[in-house]
Amino acid sequence: MLNLKTFCITDFFIKMNDIKLDFADVLIKPRHTLLKSRKEVNLSREFEFKHSEMELSNIPIIAANMDTVGTMDMFKSLYKHNIMTFFHKFLSEDEFVENKDLLEENQDHFAVTIGLGEPELNRLLHLSTLFSFKVICIDIANGYMDSLVDFCCRVRELFPDNIIVAGNVVCAEMTRKLILEGEVDVVKVGIGGGSACTTRIKTGVGMPQLSAVLECAEAAHELGAHVISDGGITCPGDVAKAFGAGADFVMIGGQFAGHDQNPGELIEEDGQKYKLFYGMSSSHAMHKNYNGVERYRTSEGRCLRIKYKGDVNETVLDFLGGLRSTCTYVDCKELEEISDFVDFVRVGHQFNSSLTV
Repeated sequence: MLNLKTFCITDFFIKMNDIKLDFADVLIKPRHTLLKSRKEVNLSREFEFKHSEMELSNIPIIAANMDTVGTMDMFKSLYKHNIMTFFHKFLSEDEFVENKDLLEENQDHFAVTIGLGEPELNRLLHLSTLFSFKVICIDIANGYMDSLVDFCCRVRELFPDNIIVAGNVVCAEMTRKLILEGEVDVVKVGIGGGSACTTRIKTGVGMPQLSAVLECAEAAHELGAHVISDGGITCPGDVAKAFGAGADFVMIGGQFAGHDQNPGELIEEDGQKYKLFYGMSSSHAMHKNYNGVERYRTSEGRCLRIKYKGDVNETVLDFLGGLRSTCTYVDCKELEEISDFVDFVRVGHQFNSSLTV
């Protein structure tokens, strides 16, 4: 048995030849349980934050702030399940205004997203005059730049009471820097793990998501802060593994794509229906949002056709049911405590794939 949380504080973890692990590299070992039913499991959490006096109460699963996922229609479905939507940063002012009352009644269930720079900051200031919100997400692909830390400080000065999320990073050092110097409450963890992301292919940069969460979560928790695991979710079991590794929140992109609540027309081909899903650094997204890809850079995402899945509510119930089931397998009644109950075992494969549908 391999207890990866223990590895975080051993010399083995920091050796150059240490093998970093992804969700597909491990399974969760079951243990004797006193729980009799999945109904006994509480997935909701109450959050307090390091720099903000605001609190959140929700099931800490998040629809990603992508054009094709972090939409108002997605929010209108997900808040009913007590989970969050991080709105994509190109959502129109009109949509916010039209839904002002609903948003202000459900501030625990969404975040406003911005990027770096003066126009982004001005947009945030303007939105704050239109409706109230608790959570601000400062979202860039490369969270290792000093300009991000400086920008987070500016946002904190202007919004001292709000919960600030920033990233993305994959190591303890930058997690600490964002928390201590940038006054960030929640660090977003993950580079290159998303299904529509090609950063690892184009740049060779990244970190297997499970190991990244383990390292960053330990660093954040030592400082009284939190992390979001962002990327790499392929099934409900991956969500459980992310929480087991210490993630406070888990962000989902591709698994929440292809539904009625996702934008875009249905594409029909050979009797099969599809919807488009694309990464925010893809050429598709950059042509849509920035009028093209600058000559000095390259696309780091792809555009995918996702099989049409119908209403997202069924997918949500599947993920929540899987997470409750994980908790019963490890005798964990409160999701908040799951990392104390999880032991990972290293595996060569996940499941029997000898038969295909």
